[in-house]
Amino acid sequence: MTKTILRALAGETLPTPPIWMMRQAGRYLPEYRATRAMAGDFLSLCYTPDLAAEVTLQPIRRYGFDAAILFADILLLPQALGADLWFVTGEGPRLSTINRQAEFDALKGADDIHDHLAPVYETVSILSRELPKETTLIGFAGAPWTVATYMIAGRGTPDQAPAHALKAENQALFAALIDRITDGTIEYLSKQIEAGAEVVKLFDSWAGSLRGQDFDDFALAPAKRIIAELKTRHPGVPIIAFPREAGDRYVGFAKATGADCVALDNSVSAEWAAANVQVDGCVQGNMAPGHMVTGGQALVDEARAIVEAFRGGPHIFNLGHGITPDADPENVALMIEAVRNA
Repeated sequence: MTKTILRALAGETLPTPPIWMMRQAGRYLPEYRATRAMAGDFLSLCYTPDLAAEVTLQPIRRYGFDAAILFADILLLPQALGADLWFVTGEGPRLSTINRQAEFDALKGADDIHDHLAPVYETVSILSRELPKETTLIGFAGAPWTVATYMIAGRGTPDQAPAHALKAENQALFAALIDRITDGTIEYLSKQIEAGAEVVKLFDSWAGSLRGQDFDDFALAPAKRIIAELKTRHPGVPIIAFPREAGDRYVGFAKATGADCVALDNSVSAEWAAANVQVDGCVQGNMAPGHMVTGGQALVDEARAIVEAFRGGPHIFNLGHGITPDADPENVALMIEAVRNA
């Protein structure tokens, strides 16, 4: 029988939605923290295939999710393109910045990333062999706009102001950076698929800060180009798009980009999304991650309400964003039980 997530992505309405969870391999799990300590630092964990595969498998062993998502980071691609990348404890990632033409000119081409990213592809290969036969393997990359915001600012920012400023002040350089990231993302995801990824997901975590034509040009258009090229190279491989906090722009996003599924954040209601987004096909989401911290009957009620709202069409149950490090592992088990018994 075809895996449940692949059935939902093909447009099938299932009696019980398949489940996985963004950042399901992560700091809320004691076994992750132990493996992370063994690796020494975050990037070493990402680039050591046996350990990256191990942390990917941990939540599958513990919870029996319907999918495993490759353990990696969206900033590995900019590093492969030639940006310096390091992590500051307690503060997050830092990168060398791209704000001038000379800095852009020093980047590598999209075809020159694979040696650097070979450990990621090896992790995918290990997972494709070791995952249970019923578990779908998801690969991923950051969407060009979101990756560009980090490359321009050199770090995460609350409002993506440096990227918006470069977009306004030097449109040619900004567009060239988006194009380079888009080309690199196509190559990166294509290699993940060749290594064994059965689905890939495009995370546009900062799509919500784009408005009007900018959303069309820098969230929608790059996603459309990436998806079209991947569909040409790998017909039949489903693609999930996540333009987080897109609001009304979730409507029609799947049709406009060719995505097989749109992942939804929890700023929109399941009822609204069922009426306006699920009408075009599979949706994924969208429980508030805070329930994984607080638990209780509110978690159970919300999980059941989301399942009920999306019952009339194809749906993959997930959170509206990644699970947070302060989440209680017991609450994850409670969520799964609530969904599977809804």
